[in-house]
Amino acid sequence: MNTDSTAHAADIEAVKQVVATVEHSQQHKDPDEFLALFDPDAVWTTAHGKVLIGLEAISEFTRKVLPAASWDGKVSYEVIHVIFIRPDVAAVKVRQRYLFPDDESEGAPLYVMTKQDDGRWLLTACQNTQVVTD
Repeated sequence: MNTDSTAHAADIEAVKQVVATVEHSQQHKDPDEFLALFDPDAVWTTAHGKVLIGLEAISEFTRKVLPAASWDGKVSYEVIHVIFIRPDVAAVKVRQRYLFPDDESEGAPLYVMTKQDDGRWLLTACQNTQVVTD
């Protein structure tokens, strides 16, 4: 993983923990755990281009699709790059893999996270991009 050299180790670990919680929520198809990671004014763009603005829209979509998702819980999220745009704003590149018995798919999300006054890092602007192989 590459990181900005001026970033604090504690912030990097906190950002990685958010991504680990995304992974856990996806593995367990838990919308509440997933939604707790978002800033109330967040923007989320799905892998298929659906734009969701605000926690209410993200929640409505997530509660519909996550529990009904077709994967069997075998999903991994790996932080591959973190850059701190400001001390309280991080751009986080993630490798996302969904593993099926006979196949796998990959995503390349970009999460922009903001550090809150209480020290928590939240998902604020996210683009989930499906990787298409030729």
